[in-house]
Amino acid sequence: MDGLSTFYYGIEMRFVSLLAGLLVLAACGSAPGPTPEPDPGVTREATAPAQPGPAPDSRPVIVAFGDSLTAGFGADTGKSYPDFLQQELDRRGYRYRVANAGISGETTTDALERLQSVTAIKPAVAIVEFGGNDGLRGLPISTTRSNLDQIVARLKESGAKVLLAGMTLPPNYGPEYIGAFQRVYSDLAAKYKVVLIPFLLEGVAGTSRMQRDGLHPTADGNRLVAATVMRYLQPLLGRRPA
Repeated sequence: MDGLSTFYYGIEMRFVSLLAGLLVLAACGSAPGPTPEPDPGVTREATAPAQPGPAPDSRPVIVAFGDSLTAGFGADTGKSYPDFLQQELDRRGYRYRVANAGISGETTTDALERLQSVTAIKPAVAIVEFGGNDGLRGLPISTTRSNLDQIVARLKESGAKVLLAGMTLPPNYGPEYIGAFQRVYSDLAAKYKVVLIPFLLEGVAGTSRMQRDGLHPTADGNRLVAATVMRYLQPLLGRRPA
């Protein structure tokens, strides 16, 4: 091959190489750039859509305001009288939510001190069960009467209907003290025109439905207490739903 032929042959080969390179670039596309780093100010949690929470319970509240008899002392969880009362309301089709505001060991003085936390939930009905611990400790009847008077008055002022649960004491406290103690409930019910349950533990006290301490109902006893409460509560609830 002479010099001129060699020159044209070199140009031809460079052209073929250039054409081949262009074809490869066209087939593969442009090379990918570097992967961008995530914005440190934005997290996966922040960008995820918010999950809807549970719907608020709009049912009017029946508050069971009391001591250990309301709290369900000694019974399994879910076996207090307010628990059974909720079941009975549901069974009958009443749309109310029972709130258990019972604290074991409380006297009427303790109850008065935390009354504001009860009125703050704006109950439609308040079942007031206090005084037993006052009586068992032999506290002055005048103190029990004054405290319960204020509790009932303030609950009514808050707009709640009040159901007052009456109590009694063991015979060893003597007829005079027991009689004065029981009159506190009947007098306040008459004064404020509220419904009175004459004795909360009707049909339970002194039976096998009481725990060994003789003071607190068993689960079966609490079921019967709820049935007693329901008898006096139902007229305060208006017409039964269709």
